[in-house]
Amino acid sequence: MNEIEIKKMVKLAIEALEDKKAEEICVIDISEVSVLADYFIIAGGSNTSQIQAMSDVVDEKLGKAGYPLKQIEGYQNANWVLLDFGDIIVHVFDKENRLFYDLERIWSDGKKIDISEFK
Repeated sequence: MNEIEIKKMVKLAIEALEDKKAEEICVIDISEVSVLADYFIIAGGSNTSQIQAMSDVVDEKLGKAGYPLKQIEGYQNANWVLLDFGDIIVHVFDKENRLFYDLERIWSDGKKIDISEFK
């Protein structure tokens, strides 16, 4: 997929997360350091219901735009939900697990991007 399409996916995911009041949305460009994906999007939620709702709306919004979800992990427990769309991977955490796993630190070789660039 080309860079314009991938950035469109990121923009849609951010909008979906913001619709459900996601906390501290972070975008990391990992295209130079990993073959897993081009972007990680990391967001926080305050409870299981909100985290599941954020995951649902990301899946729905990207699916309607023609970007099918390849895999989802952690939805039942909803303390860390991973949504894999191939070129982007969306991580939705509760506060405790976001601090514990600290993906922003682990993937610090990637380039953190201000979400305003996708508006």
